[in-house]
Amino acid sequence: MTQSTQDSAAGAGLLESAPGSNDAPRPSGPRYGAGRRVLRALAPLPWIAPATALILFVVIWPVVSMFLTARQKYDSMGFDQGGAGWSNFSRLFAEQDLPGVMIRTGIWVVTVVALTILISLGVAQLFNQEFPGRRVARWALIAPWAASVVMTSIVFKWMLNPSNGTILVLLHDLGFMKNYNSVNWLASQTAGFSWEIFVAVFVSVPFTTYALLAGLQAIPDDVYEAARLDGAGVVRTYWSITLPLLRPALLVAALINIMNVFNSFPIIYEMTGGGPGNETSTSTLFMFNTQQTSIGEAAAMSVVNFGFIIVIVLLFLRASKWNSAED
Repeated sequence: MTQSTQDSAAGAGLLESAPGSNDAPRPSGPRYGAGRRVLRALAPLPWIAPATALILFVVIWPVVSMFLTARQKYDSMGFDQGGAGWSNFSRLFAEQDLPGVMIRTGIWVVTVVALTILISLGVAQLFNQEFPGRRVARWALIAPWAASVVMTSIVFKWMLNPSNGTILVLLHDLGFMKNYNSVNWLASQTAGFSWEIFVAVFVSVPFTTYALLAGLQAIPDDVYEAARLDGAGVVRTYWSITLPLLRPALLVAALINIMNVFNSFPIIYEMTGGGPGNETSTSTLFMFNTQQTSIGEAAAMSVVNFGFIIVIVLLFLRASKWNSAED
């Protein structure tokens, strides 16, 4: 090896070992590794922070405030008079109308959601087929969903007016009743509650139909072609292929309907106000009526409502095996 070659190799070695070079060893050790893990864990924080803040201030804080209010005593002007312990719950559970209200709430949720799902399955299946005017029909279905629930409830209340309601006049003109002026369905518990269920289904069907329609359109045509080649009939295909593949959309639609129907307030409030008495009230309207006389008792009712909807959703998820929906 020549002298110049040796000098070059020595110089390269000095450069490689010189402090501050690019190949200098990086910091290592438990402290450095823990720091990197913390940074990686905090990396998604800027992205989830807005959603987390929204949940904290819109969901968590009202729930905590609701529990605190339920254990306070308020005067008729709404001023806090100190702790009340569990007395608000004791007065609530002593209400004579409460058992009927809770049973009616269960009937309200189950009936409206079941009818909505059944009707929407048929309508979604129809809209998934090719027929003249399908686009117009789809647009028309949006109307009850786009309109305000309050406005829809008031319109049906006018249509059922015993003096000149459109529905009663039509039934009279068709010969189904002799004197519609003597009929006041909304003043009757059974008839009034039945009409409220009808309106609730009427305003719930559009959203549910579109949710199920999206699920139907996501099913590949190859699956149906394979079923036809295997000789499966229409009923067998629908039961064994369509419904299982529609399950995720069906579960989402049912869950959203359960929560919306349970918390539904405008329909009953505008049509009957929960009357006569509390005979058409659900727990949500009963809570509203209670707060006019006792804020603490109404807060206790809101705690019961919160627990009730959590139990309903958990039972539904367990019965429908939500965790195996993707299997």
